[in-house]
Parts: sequence; C-alpha cells; structure tokens
Amino acid sequence: MNDIKILVVDDETRMRKLVRDFLSKKGYIVFEAGDGEEALDMFFADSEIALVILDVMMPKLDGWQVLKEIRQYSQTPVIMLTAKSAESDELQGFDLGVDEYISKPFSPKILVARVEAILRRSSSRSENEVISSGGIVMDKAAHEVSVDGESIELSVKEFELLDYFLENQGIALSRERILNNVWNYDYYGDARTIDTHVKKLRSKLGDKGDCIVTIWGKGYKFAPPKES
Repeated sequence: MNDIKILVVDDETRMRKLVRDFLSKKGYIVFEAGDGEEALDMFFADSEIALVILDVMMPKLDGWQVLKEIRQYSQTPVIMLTAKSAESDELQGFDLGVDEYISKPFSPKILVARVEAILRRSSSRSENEVISSGGIVMDKAAHEVSVDGESIELSVKEFELLDYFLENQGIALSRERILNNVWNYDYYGDARTIDTHVKKLRSKLGDKGDCIVTIWGKGYKFAPPKES
C-alpha cells in the first residue's frame, strides 16, 4: 500500500481496534484518536494522512466540528461513521464535505472496500491531465477546478462527480451508472446521495451549474453551452 496513512477517530476502543485490524491486514498504516481534539492534533501534525475515518458522537469535539476544521484547510477524504441513520444527518454530512457516509453497525469488509475505492481513484488520476469544457477547467494532477478563470473548492466526491460528467459529455447517465462509476461499490440505499452531490456541485459551479441537466426519471447529463 506504499505506506498509506489512515486516521481512525472513535471514542470506542473496540471500534477503533476492529477498524484498525482490518485496515492493517491490507497494509495500511493506521493512527488512532479517541476524541475530536486528539484527532485534529494528529491530523495537522502529519501532512501524509491520506484518509480520515471519523465517528460523529465523541467527547470534547464531535465529528461535525472536527470535519468543519479539517475542511477549512484540507480536502483529504473523510468517511463519516454514525449510529444515526436519519436523512437529515446524512444531508448534514454531505453539506459539510463528507466523501462517504456509513451507518453503524456496518461490515468492516465493506468499510475497507470503500477505503480502497477512494484511495484507488485518488491515485489513478492521470498526471498533467487537464479537461476543459464551457469555461470549466479541471486539472486532475493538481486536483484543481476553475470556472471562467476563478478557482473553486470541491470535495473529493464532488471532484470525482464532475470528472465523470466531463468525461461523458452529452451522454444520459442514470443514477445507478453514476453510483457504480463514481462511488464504485454496490449501493443499497436510494439515490438521494447522487441528488445531494449534484445540487452542491451545481451551486459551486455558479452559472455553469446549468450544464448539469436533469433527465427526469433517469438521471443527469452534462451539456456544456455551445461556443459562439
């Protein structure tokens, strides 16, 4: 795994050990934090942490507060763990920049699969590859996006979603196809996670958000404006 570092944050020792054991077997270097303050200290002390697995309910600082602080300075992928399963909690997580959302109890093997999928997509981006369309410019190697020359900040998942749209311009994409290609795992919930991410992405793209067209009853299509 090339010494990839993962930070696991949970106030339950048993949960941390369970996740650590499964990740360690795959060759990852795992750091553990038992509360929000310790998590932030460890995260900002090591710039090589490639992914954070973060519980919501914790002492000192909860997961939402930790996520907000991380997102002020970093787009490192974050998988949020929670015992809650209400839609409002999931939407809050996506709104704050969560890349994956897993409700307890969960299968450790599924968690590891999602970790691997996120890291695989991050490492497979082609170097020096730049895609541009309709005033949107994406630099995959630098993980940067600009709209009409102005840089915008996207979460890892928003970046991957925009990348998929740009690579498939003019093609009607079903929600199931987007889930399979962007999330890269069997998804057992409904498609609201797609709609939430599209809404956020449109907002960040400003006027260019209209390029993501809703196809009622099917999904979405990226249709850039015709150049005059």
